[in-house]
Amino acid sequence: MLVPRPCFYVLALWLTGCVTVNINFPAAATEKAADQIIDQIQGTSSPSMSPAKPVDTLKLPEAPTPSLKQHGNLFNLFIPLAWANQANLDISSPAIQTIVAKQAERYKKLGPFYNNGAIGLTNDGLIMLHDPSQVPLRSRNEVNSMITGENQDRLALYREIAIANKNPDWENNIRSTFAKRWIDRALPGWWYQDDQENWKRK
Repeated sequence: MLVPRPCFYVLALWLTGCVTVNINFPAAATEKAADQIIDQIQGTSSPSMSPAKPVDTLKLPEAPTPSLKQHGNLFNLFIPLAWANQANLDISSPAIQTIVAKQAERYKKLGPFYNNGAIGLTNDGLIMLHDPSQVPLRSRNEVNSMITGENQDRLALYREIAIANKNPDWENNIRSTFAKRWIDRALPGWWYQDDQENWKRK
């Protein structure tokens, strides 16, 4: 028995709404992209970056059934759209590549200050001076300047990833995901803030 045409369109629109919710923000793909970028910055991966692999967030039928095709193009329009928008985060834009290259070069100088505890990771995806006593007086201006530059690049990175994926409203989610991944991938001995902004050591 065929579904009446008005009921079918209501059902199709409802399914579309469900699809939109499921693929609104690709959290798993963002974690993979964050790990890939962090590894490149810290020198633990190949310099070349490719888009993160798709993450299957939807379990859809392989194709609409013939009976559904008879009710017009609405259903057929949205199902391919859902497939096309599955979680595959693009991190290959020139703007992103430029920022990451700058961060990787800066990390060569910042690394020792992470290691000795002078610099710590904040819980909002940035860095800050944690123990000034670990920075020689002659180097403090340079270190403070590098911290400022790094934070500017991190904010730009989160914004550019959102823009590259045509979802500027994802910026805060991307920043939050990166904040967790920076801490998770911190090296032993590094300092970081927990959710209550208490300092802890890896």
